[in-house]
Amino acid sequence: MAVTIKDIAKQAGVSYSTVSRALNDVGAGRSESRQRILNIAREMGYVPNQAAINLKRSCSHTIGLFFSRISKMSSPFVLHDVLTGVYDIVGSRYNVAVKGIDMHEAGTLNPTLFDGIIVLSQRSEDGAFIEEVMEKQIPMVAICRIVYYDVPNVVTDEVTAMEKAMDYLLDRGHKKVAVIEGLPGVDSTRLRHRGWVNSVVRHGMDPAAIPVEGDEYRYANGYKAAKKILELKERPTAILCFNDELAFAARAAIYEAGLTVPGDISLIGFDNWDMSGYGTMRLTTVERNMGDLAREGTRVLLRRLEDGIIDDSRIFLDNKLIVRESVNDLRGKEN
Repeated sequence: MAVTIKDIAKQAGVSYSTVSRALNDVGAGRSESRQRILNIAREMGYVPNQAAINLKRSCSHTIGLFFSRISKMSSPFVLHDVLTGVYDIVGSRYNVAVKGIDMHEAGTLNPTLFDGIIVLSQRSEDGAFIEEVMEKQIPMVAICRIVYYDVPNVVTDEVTAMEKAMDYLLDRGHKKVAVIEGLPGVDSTRLRHRGWVNSVVRHGMDPAAIPVEGDEYRYANGYKAAKKILELKERPTAILCFNDELAFAARAAIYEAGLTVPGDISLIGFDNWDMSGYGTMRLTTVERNMGDLAREGTRVLLRRLEDGIIDDSRIFLDNKLIVRESVNDLRGKEN
């Protein structure tokens, strides 16, 4: 069986991308480290696939944009914002092929089809695909969630962001708060859950006493979750939602019950949709600008493709709490 980059990386105790850079003499790695990897590769009998290398050098002028899930994408706004962000940077220099990791057959990735790949990762299960991209030596950047691979990674701090959102409710006197979360098993759900729990604990409250509902990051699920929360014997004065779509769904359920926002129930969302600042409910929300993530990730990828610069750092973009009019201030009031 032919020796692969994965075999060399395991033997050398380094990452796939470190081996790839050493074998292709890319980047500014230490010469002694590169020589050690080359020696290990030679001792193991590694033979590069020259045909694949030659094909790869013939540019496809295409960037692959791979989402964790296309078949069940949480929101069309995500696709629009990310695709717009990528094209803002690449312009007419590259075509962009949109794919879903959930629809990818393992081992079928063709390195001749892509000059580079942007992975918008939302699940730890994406790791197998990321490893395949690295094994095929396709330049890559991962955005959205933290990935524990030696690849450029552009993310936001969702834990701190959701902690700030819950802080905002509690600091304004809301003692009875409920939460509508997203799909279990998705990294964003786990991180945002950790954030609001951190806030509640710091305020001396018991997280187990907070009513929690949730499922997919979709309108119908937000509506059903809000209906359940409104049926509680002790109705909350505020609901923290894991995205804006869930918040607008909750508002529909609240209005249907003859209640108002924020008069009876306050709402906070996450993502800052374009529509969140308009209409009858100007939603207070955390801004996680997917377009900005896509633009920065694309810049990082193009530095690799066009300038030979490999950025292995993890780049954090800010999340801001956008305060509007959907949260009532209950300080000094009984609730």
